[in-house]
Amino acid sequence: MRIAWIGKKSPFCGNVTYGREITNALLDRGHQVSFLHFAQEESAPDNWPNCQDVPLPFIYKSQVYTIPTFKATKVLTQSLRRIKPDVVHASLTLSPLDFVLPEICEELNLPLIATFHTPFAGKGAKLISGTQLLAYQLYAPFLGNYDRVIVFSQIQRELLARMGVREENIAVIPNGVDITKYSPGPSTVKAEFKAERLFVYQGRIAPEKNVEPLLRAWKQSDMGINSKLLIVGDGPLKPSLEPFYNWEYGITWLGFVADENRRIEILRGADVFILPSLVEGLSLSLLEAMACGLACLATDVGADGEVMEKGAGVVLNTKTVRSQLRTLLPLFQDHPELTTLLGQKARQRILDRYTLSKNITLLEELYREVLAQQPVPLSWGA
Repeated sequence: MRIAWIGKKSPFCGNVTYGREITNALLDRGHQVSFLHFAQEESAPDNWPNCQDVPLPFIYKSQVYTIPTFKATKVLTQSLRRIKPDVVHASLTLSPLDFVLPEICEELNLPLIATFHTPFAGKGAKLISGTQLLAYQLYAPFLGNYDRVIVFSQIQRELLARMGVREENIAVIPNGVDITKYSPGPSTVKAEFKAERLFVYQGRIAPEKNVEPLLRAWKQSDMGINSKLLIVGDGPLKPSLEPFYNWEYGITWLGFVADENRRIEILRGADVFILPSLVEGLSLSLLEAMACGLACLATDVGADGEVMEKGAGVVLNTKTVRSQLRTLLPLFQDHPELTTLLGQKARQRILDRYTLSKNITLLEELYREVLAQQPVPLSWGA
């Protein structure tokens, strides 16, 4: 199958990881993939798929949204006409291009599938920030113009349906993890950081990730010199937080770690993974930590609570993160048998529900279903 994938290669975020993992897996299964993305002069991303690369011009891009140039629509249309894919899959980038894609694909008689990543607060909760609320309000009327919209959980499907998107157009295909790559294994990270017990946060250092309550809970819990907390990631709040929560309290800031093997080594060496976010879609970082056999503590936002239900992790309340962690951090420090048990359950949950292989099989089935519903193309034209 020929697939035109439209997404991002940078800056690093869940959307970028999603595009990298899915396109690599599609290539491994023998599909032909062309990757259309907003490009700039930059080094090749880590473990990026070796496939046809089509740059799209842009004015600005960030982890949150992208502003294309006026020329981008023309470049995209000409590229799709040249590639002649069987299906177009857009990993939506909060870009104006997302809204004109259905018109372009309709003109070219191409089936169009979207993955809608935008995070949300969780079961029955209001979207907590104007940015997320605006994104859902903006996109809901347009998502019906796509042949299918992929979301990561039933909760998100119900949320979009309440906003008017036809349920039959919404496919639930959770994120998946390469369980061979992300698996328990040897690591020297504990020795490197002189730790007997190692706790990890991995993600952006931004308001929606709610990192400060974790840092305050750690500082107030007096975890002792043998327990360490690693903060993996970068973001706008890092400069204001790092001076107050540092090595003096057993906290090490590693910044953004580009090397995937290094990130895996950190996870394999850790005991506990903590994700105190206020909003999520379905956190790949959480799935990766669970696949590596870590005991996981995360808030019940997006689909994260669904991943950890029935004992596969500890679900935190967003309103009481700090007080809960003040109780839980010493507990997990003093009872290694608890982290071992939870880590085993976490790994099993990934094997049962969230493997990349299962994800790709569901995606292939969706592609075939959409293609079967398409009218016979007339011609490509000049």
